[in-house]
Amino acid sequence: MAKVGIIGSKGRMGQALVDAINEAGLEHAGGVDKGDDIAGLAAASDVLVDFSSPHALETNLAACNFAKKPIVIGTTGLEERHHWLIDDAAQDIAVLQTGNTSLGVTMLAALVKEAASRLGADWDIEIVEMHHRMKVDAPSGTALLLGEAAAAGRYVDLADNSERGRDGITGARKEGAIGFASLRGGTVAGDHSVILAGNEESITLSHRAENRMIFARGAVKAAIWLMQQKPGRYNMPEVLGL
Repeated sequence: MAKVGIIGSKGRMGQALVDAINEAGLEHAGGVDKGDDIAGLAAASDVLVDFSSPHALETNLAACNFAKKPIVIGTTGLEERHHWLIDDAAQDIAVLQTGNTSLGVTMLAALVKEAASRLGADWDIEIVEMHHRMKVDAPSGTALLLGEAAAAGRYVDLADNSERGRDGITGARKEGAIGFASLRGGTVAGDHSVILAGNEESITLSHRAENRMIFARGAVKAAIWLMQQKPGRYNMPEVLGL
């Protein structure tokens, strides 16, 4: 029976992951939080799932690398240097990093990429996301994942073709830009909509998270898949064979 360790066990995802691990018939190897023995957990686990914080990523990757254990990273708010660390670790261990472990969101991203690739730049793309009042990063990791999917469909770089935080007199919308809007309030687990607005018609592709278990189940499915992979960097679409 595979043993799954949880990094960030006391967070919002911690208990959901324990339930998903048990539901899948796997063994919960334990969990750690800030200041706990990550090296010991890595040694006792067959695979680890990380929903902690960007600040802990370097230490988490080092522990997994030392123990030669694969890791699923669902932590959001990562910066460029964190992706360098992941690329470096992926030379020695299997690492799956994603802004969202939901299987539904993974499929949504594939649909967004396809739509963006088929429709011209005269179709404006806007991504709207809403999360609970306690979420600290914006846009959400999922919104950025969807933005990257749209940008990939158009063969452009998201960083050079995005608009955020509009306020006041902003001027005309730049053709081909991918816009983001972030809403915060209540206990919303995660709502995302991608609007493709053309001349006199529009398409809206949406996903609503009703419970955090969808992320936990997706993370466990990814962990099971990742244990069978060679060292390298992977993503959720590969788990679904997309």
